Amino acid sequence: MNLTFTTATKEQAKARIALAGPTGSGKTYTALVTAAGLGERVALIDTEHGSAAKYADEFAFDTLPLTTFQPTTLVDALAVAAHEGYDVMIVDSLSHFWSGTGGMLEQVDNAAKRLGAGGSFAGWKEARPQERAMIDALLAYPGHLIVTMRTKTEYVVEADERGRKVPRKIGLKPEQREGIEYEFDIVGDLDHENTLVISKSRAKPLSGTVLHRPGPEFAEAVLDWLEAGKPALSVSDYVTAATAPGASHEELRDLYEEARRHNLLGAAVLDDAGETHTLGQLIVRHGTAAARNRVAEDIESGAGTRRENGTERKEKSA
Repeated sequence: MNLTFTTATKEQAKARIALAGPTGSGKTYTALVTAAGLGERVALIDTEHGSAAKYADEFAFDTLPLTTFQPTTLVDALAVAAHEGYDVMIVDSLSHFWSGTGGMLEQVDNAAKRLGAGGSFAGWKEARPQERAMIDALLAYPGHLIVTMRTKTEYVVEADERGRKVPRKIGLKPEQREGIEYEFDIVGDLDHENTLVISKSRAKPLSGTVLHRPGPEFAEAVLDWLEAGKPALSVSDYVTAATAPGASHEELRDLYEEARRHNLLGAAVLDDAGETHTLGQLIVRHGTAAARNRVAEDIESGAGTRRENGTERKEKSA
């Protein structure tokens, strides 16, 4: 691994947005209105029994309804979406891949039962790589990414403008693993009045922003921040370079290192057979094939030289 320090450069990037809120806070609608401002082709993974389709009269998007939520299923879906070139991917909601049928908690429980000794600790040890692969694939998606997350709901009693005690629904931490918000560039919290509060943002202009019923202006502000910087290679560029017929082992090794520096090795991609791999696996596979081909060529070249030398010796002896 190259440990050389280099000058930091801001590059253009894709959105990595998480929207969290209680039921009825407008997470799906806000995700769709934001996606419409970020790109033309929008794909949505629907874990909410087809609820997103109720907005199909307002927004143009393709949907993939799921009923089980294994992390590997999400990785496969991201690979398909990337292959089909969707500009924006919405996962509505990511919480199901934590606590839903087949989600991480169920994966851990099943692993713990299967392994016996070690209990949940052993279960987490076996299941954690699935979660890491899922997060890596999300963050390396070649287009913009928006995920929604449910928050656990509680009610607090407050005085209204007339002094009467009324209950108000509030959202607590997201239903996902602890610290999931650190994975995203922008995290917004929604309340039951569809007010969006940006609680975390690497985009300085958006930090602390409060938007009531956010519209296209939110996406515009995000794009302004994302597009300021040096153009960067996309995942599809890396795939094209990795699968180029004449790519050498050395070129592919350098390509792997470049993808690693850009945190793209975990991107989910499809191979020629339609199987899901990470970008890192794809580059390694083609690099290994290139190395084998070079060895075979060297052997063949050596055999040819030996044949030529043998012919020369025979001619001289004759």
